[in-house]
Amino acid sequence: MNRLVKFSGILSVGMLLAACQDTGAKDANGENASSDKNSQESAEPSAVAVEGIADHYHTGDEVELAAVPEEETELTSWQWYIKEDEASDWETVAGMTSDVFSREATISGLQVKAELLDEDDEAVAESEPVEVVIDDHGANDEVGRRIYNGFFYNDEIEDRTLADWEGEWQSIYPYFEAGDLDVVFEDKASHSDTMNAEEYKEYYKIGYVTEVDGMKIEDNSFTFQNADGTEMTAEYDYDGHEVLEYERGNRGVRFIFTRVGGSEEMPQYIQFSDHSIAPQDVTHFHIYWGNNKQALLDEVDNWPTYYPIDWEKEDIVRDMFAH
Repeated sequence: MNRLVKFSGILSVGMLLAACQDTGAKDANGENASSDKNSQESAEPSAVAVEGIADHYHTGDEVELAAVPEEETELTSWQWYIKEDEASDWETVAGMTSDVFSREATISGLQVKAELLDEDDEAVAESEPVEVVIDDHGANDEVGRRIYNGFFYNDEIEDRTLADWEGEWQSIYPYFEAGDLDVVFEDKASHSDTMNAEEYKEYYKIGYVTEVDGMKIEDNSFTFQNADGTEMTAEYDYDGHEVLEYERGNRGVRFIFTRVGGSEEMPQYIQFSDHSIAPQDVTHFHIYWGNNKQALLDEVDNWPTYYPIDWEKEDIVRDMFAH
């Protein structure tokens, strides 16, 4: 009987030792399997991205950005940093601890980055900086604003080449038809004592309507991309400018180009109007075309408008709010 009890005691100790050894079992690589599982559950992202940066902003626009981890994580604490230029040091943005950054656009060239923090407020991942670019289209000083609003002296006008408008462009009219610009008309109406949103919409419908969905301008050539999918190309030379006097008392400049080769289906004359009166890269323009130069100069109701081909509707709406 005593021998049986002694054997049972030895067996119990052996089973306990085996159980203890199982809790420390290792995988084929010699690593603790349980520890590896816990490590996987607490895995941290290796990088984050800052999304939402616009092509450019106007002074006073709201800059809204979002930090997005490349891998899923339960961590939710963030720290944002800014610096005004390359010579400056990074500064902590006080009070912003979520994945959202919001700030008024006041400094062009401002850089922004985000860090994801762990439970001990230690950084575990950092984004690449993004840059806030402010472009008020030449109207970011007193002289620029005066010219932009159509009050300028003749000796301030300079000849321009097609290089100012080089690139690929999209018509704004499809966005109008889709209703994407309605918020712009509503905003204009809220600041007007003479026109409501529907009246603004009718006014801009006449202004924007066109069958040329896209344009490509390269060197001295124009390519029209029509709504029916057809294209045609011609070459143009600069043919001077004309100053127009408007009923409101302000003025505008039409920069004129004349066809010198290529498809005869293309218009004989093309005229630009973009609020600028001297060489300058532009982010949008109004354009007139036809075979009668003077008739085009007299046209003030229909002004097809074009933006860069890679702009989304949000970029276009943001730009229009500034005009």
